[in-house]
Amino acid sequence: MYDKLTRRQLIAGAFASGGLASLATPASAQAKRSTLFREVSLVDGTGAPPRPADVLVTGDRIARVMAPSRERVPSAIRVVEGGGRALTPGFIDLHSHGDPLRSPYDGFLAMGVTSITLGVDGGGPGLSEDLDTASWRRAVERAPLDTNVALLVGHGTIRRAAEIPDSVRRPDPAQLQRLAAHLEAEFRAGIFGLSYGLEYVPGIYSGAAEHRVLGEVVARYGGVVMSHMRSENDDAVEASIEELIASAGQARAHISHLKVVFGRGEARARALLEFLAAKRRQRIDLTADEYPYEAGFTGIAILFPEWALPPTDYAAMVRERRPELYDYLERRMTRRGGPGALLLGTGSHAGKTLAQVAQEAGRHFVDVLIDLGPEGGAGAHFTMDKALQDALLVDPHVAFSTDGGPGQRHPRGAGTYAKLIEEYVVRDRKLALQEMVRKATSYPAQILRLRDRGTIRPGAKADLLLFDPARVRARATYVDPFAKADGFDLVMVNGRAAYVEGSKVGRSGALLRAC
Repeated sequence: MYDKLTRRQLIAGAFASGGLASLATPASAQAKRSTLFREVSLVDGTGAPPRPADVLVTGDRIARVMAPSRERVPSAIRVVEGGGRALTPGFIDLHSHGDPLRSPYDGFLAMGVTSITLGVDGGGPGLSEDLDTASWRRAVERAPLDTNVALLVGHGTIRRAAEIPDSVRRPDPAQLQRLAAHLEAEFRAGIFGLSYGLEYVPGIYSGAAEHRVLGEVVARYGGVVMSHMRSENDDAVEASIEELIASAGQARAHISHLKVVFGRGEARARALLEFLAAKRRQRIDLTADEYPYEAGFTGIAILFPEWALPPTDYAAMVRERRPELYDYLERRMTRRGGPGALLLGTGSHAGKTLAQVAQEAGRHFVDVLIDLGPEGGAGAHFTMDKALQDALLVDPHVAFSTDGGPGQRHPRGAGTYAKLIEEYVVRDRKLALQEMVRKATSYPAQILRLRDRGTIRPGAKADLLLFDPARVRARATYVDPFAKADGFDLVMVNGRAAYVEGSKVGRSGALLRAC
């Protein structure tokens, strides 16, 4: 039906019937009314094929899912004419960065994200000098939010709360007891799981005994252990997954993110997927997420050897071991594609490759890196193979995430879900729309155990998207990483319009709590 009507006609019809126009009203007025999405192509999040339907929203929940009807609608109910456009659950981002108290998430809303997951990679928001995690959580509960927020707690966060110095490799029994107690308190406050950043400080210094204690707590509360693994390199990724499984114990294990640095080709992807399938056949609850880009974005600390990382006195180390550090960094960067494969995203060099910075300074790129130091910034690292990553991306056991955040100079933070629709669903047909939506909605909800989100069904929360897949465009690029996606006509969060026709119109997100 959408092909038979112009976009202008559809929007005009919605305005006339109190649809898109009336949705851009204050939250207090919206709460008193119901909305009927009429004649949509329902993609309900379960993986079922699209079907014609009418969907009634009352308050913040879906009230009814019905066969299409042109019966007269009471005047108190706003009508949004779907015109055959897809109506889907809002997308749930399993791995997000940033702090909603400091930055808006407009770019996320513009590409259909209605829930984000914070507290990832072993860290998270609320770690400033003026806010601990409990104070941050209380502030978020009071604040207007663009999206819903699901929280993990970072291993580094609770380690520091337990006053375990980063230099401690093997916490003693008293320290482990404090660590477990802090994790228990976070679960009682409503977190969904524990995150590790085993390639970062202080996770890089932690070991099996520490992980085992924490895994027992996570299992007791039914949470998930999500890990940025110790290594994503081609020759170490399986061993890193084994470590994640062991660290989770009886808890559920989740890989953030599934990728193979330096690996090549679909055959390598198939081998890794079979490795994961074998684990699941052993009844290990193992899931993963991925984003559709060949460059990651992280701190340049991952380029440096462990002996150069905090709490090491970096300046003293450079004076004493500069030749050794120089050789290490040259070998490391050469293996990772050279200085042209690192696009810096922070500080005065943002938007330039390491090669460009070195050329402009008239210096060798290694000298530039040494001057920056491990805490000298972050950037996009082009180290992945598209054929390999695409084979992983379409696997049914791999969910989607952005690994992005406001202000991060990587297109994934504003483009991920639009790119999945534009390229993988519409252009290349690597994913059916219903499968792409499942991997972005009900599957992430299953991983987090969000029981009232991720599908369109009576009683579920009304996080909804209305769009024509053929019109969706990802505009974010590495040159312009903040360009918002086009094509999502309506984004509804908790029954209220949040984004309409390219503009933010409300803030109705909530801090979510694990059941």
